[in-house]
Amino acid sequence: MTAFPIPIGILTVSDRASRGVYEDLGGPAIERELARLLVTPWRAVRRLVPDERPEIEGRLVELCDTEGCSLVVTTGGTGPALRDVTPEATEAVCQRMMPGFGELMRSVSLRVVPTAILSRQTAGIRGRSLIVNLPGKPSAIADCLEAVFPAVPYCIDLIGGHRLETDPAVCKAFRPKA
Repeated sequence: MTAFPIPIGILTVSDRASRGVYEDLGGPAIERELARLLVTPWRAVRRLVPDERPEIEGRLVELCDTEGCSLVVTTGGTGPALRDVTPEATEAVCQRMMPGFGELMRSVSLRVVPTAILSRQTAGIRGRSLIVNLPGKPSAIADCLEAVFPAVPYCIDLIGGHRLETDPAVCKAFRPKA
């Protein structure tokens, strides 16, 4: 498929960070968490866009179809605010939605903050790519990614993406014994 290191898409959705009003903290938080979870050599393919649905959709398609990312992780734009449209953009570009990811992330987040019920994180499949929407807060990114990651490598296996291996001391990824 693609030579090592495996490309992983990281998309930050933020009006203010895209204008340079403040530093993107979400994208680097995703990178740190992936570096902790994965032993497979990988490289971040970073993108930063405003909360504009056409731009979000365009970058998701680019990361999946052009860059060949089997995993694309987004941060931001998952709340109830009018400009929060990341879940809608994700649904628009995916052939199948994976609602269990969002359900688990909200469940984990509810242990920390009661407003987690306002989050609309989701996940979906586009071709051989899994797209996972995370919240924008770095601590929530770590909690949510750690919660769902045991299922991520096997999901990517099932859709024909690049094989990802986790550090078993950090995350025991599930794969059925064949």
